[in-house]
Amino acid sequence: QVQLVESGGESVSTGSSLRLSCRVSGVTNGPYWMTWFRQAPGQGREGVAGLVFIDRVATTYAPSVRDRFTISHDNAKTTFYLQMNSLKPEDTGVYYCARGSAVYQWNAWDAYDYWGQGTQVTVSS
Repeated sequence: QVQLVESGGESVSTGSSLRLSCRVSGVTNGPYWMTWFRQAPGQGREGVAGLVFIDRVATTYAPSVRDRFTISHDNAKTTFYLQMNSLKPEDTGVYYCARGSAVYQWNAWDAYDYWGQGTQVTVSS
C-alpha cells in the first residue's frame, strides 16, 4: 500500500521561503509521476510542480510558480520536496503530493492514484 505524508506547511509573510516534504512508502517499481497540487479555499486542485521518472527525471511547473518553486527528491526517492521561494498571498492553500503511474496529463488531478493528507500554506501580505 502506497502512503504519502506531507509536512512543512506554515503561515509566512510575502517574500518568504518554505520547503515542503512528501515522504513516500510502499512504492512499486516502474515509471511514475510525483506531483504537487494545491487547493485554495473554494477552488479546485491545481497542479503546481511535477516530476516524472522514466529512464531519467524530468520536471514541469505551472506558469504561476515557474522560477520560484523547485521540485526535487532525495537519492532514495522516498522523499520529495517542493522548495517555494518568493511566496505570494496567491500561493495560499492546502498543498498535496500525489503519485500516479498512468498519468495522461501531469496536472490532471484525476490521473493520480495516491494522495497525501495535505499541508496548509498561508502567505500573508
